[in-house]
Amino acid sequence: MTDGKSASRTRTSRLIKAPRETVFQAFLDPVALESWLVPETMTGKVHRFDARVGGGYEMSLYYPESETTDHGKTSAREDRYTAQFVELTPPSRIVEIITFDTSDPSFAGEMTMEVILEERAGGTDVTIAFWPLPPGIRPEDNNAGTRSSLEKLARLVE
Repeated sequence: MTDGKSASRTRTSRLIKAPRETVFQAFLDPVALESWLVPETMTGKVHRFDARVGGGYEMSLYYPESETTDHGKTSAREDRYTAQFVELTPPSRIVEIITFDTSDPSFAGEMTMEVILEERAGGTDVTIAFWPLPPGIRPEDNNAGTRSSLEKLARLVE
């Protein structure tokens, strides 16, 4: 856990060999989100989706039954959150405010997720930044989860 006294942030990037428009659309497709936004061993379910500024989505990430440790922020095996779109600038930028459905104060509050898509030779540079991380989320764990999600995004759109 972080100490909770400083606002932690993470920033993770990856070159994805696909056009920006294709990558941008993967962020606005609930079926695609269920397949790639979740870290490698988890599964996802989008409960509602409204792709406009002021809209957003509600999503659950489920830990595998095979894990013996309870990890979830919402329940033993589930992280449920709401994301509100505060900026959608096709095909280059998405900003969301994320709120976890939790009774644990170490995961409470709002976290911003900013996605920047930049054209590069051979594809799109995707950068995802989160801030401030709730005190219960270790930056290294958030980075590892984001790297895993970006790998899955690359497999989906390349």
